[in-house]
Amino acid sequence: MNDTRSKVAVLGLGIMGGGMAGQLLAKGFDVTVWNRDPAKARPLGEAGATVAASPAEAARGAAFVIAMLAHDDASRAVWLGEDGALAAMDAGAVAIECSTLSVEWAKTLASAAADRAIGFIDAPVTGTKPQAAGGTLRFFAGGDADTIAKAEPVLLAMGTEVIRLGPVGSGALLKLINNFLCGVQVASLAEAITMVERSGLDVSQSMGVLTAGAPGSPLVKMLAARMTERDYAPNFLPALMAKDLRYAASTFAEQGIELASADVARARFEAAAEQFGDKDMAVVAEVIRAAGKPRE
Repeated sequence: MNDTRSKVAVLGLGIMGGGMAGQLLAKGFDVTVWNRDPAKARPLGEAGATVAASPAEAARGAAFVIAMLAHDDASRAVWLGEDGALAAMDAGAVAIECSTLSVEWAKTLASAAADRAIGFIDAPVTGTKPQAAGGTLRFFAGGDADTIAKAEPVLLAMGTEVIRLGPVGSGALLKLINNFLCGVQVASLAEAITMVERSGLDVSQSMGVLTAGAPGSPLVKMLAARMTERDYAPNFLPALMAKDLRYAASTFAEQGIELASADVARARFEAAAEQFGDKDMAVVAEVIRAAGKPRE
């Protein structure tokens, strides 16, 4: 049963964090929010959340502190920087990192939390903006079993499943493996769609065949429509996918696995981020469409 009397702080109110905080409010939790750009916190404040001026202020007195941030550097600053959350948390509280981070940083942050007698789990999510807004995220949880169990009611207020994977870093690792597979599929899909368009094949018929066949993963089915319709309202930014592929390549390399396919895909997303930074990652199709010319 959810203990809605518990104070929950949410740090980072971007595409994902804003929806997650909204779900906690809707479920009756006492929610405090912080965001680097205060304007993004205003709608949640109007909906009943307390808006804090710093991560430390948000975390003070909270039983659970959730972060949903862009990368390791942002996570480091919010948890351990000036006015960082960790130093303001009470012993026995739980820090929950839902960002997609490197495994190394997740473990370092867990150690810093343990030094302060604070529980820690890395719990990155599967899903994008619609799942965050609708409370249907799935959490990849790494950490002590008792700490995960303690945090589970809060996580399930934002999602449908908490998958317990093992010690700290397990969640971060599986999320990078997951996003590696996603990123390579999306970049390949952009190339395939461009070939269909340039070749003169019927786009609708061809994509129907491909999405109904072996290549038609749920991700491919969703993004095929977005790419062909050029619907790039942001659910997941290309810069974040490029970052995830970079972290994945580094992590795989530690086990002697070269991610050649990820390197190529990452270059595609980096170009998309440079040209269309505020668009959805599906906009990588425009990078392919603009590149090269058909042979005469």
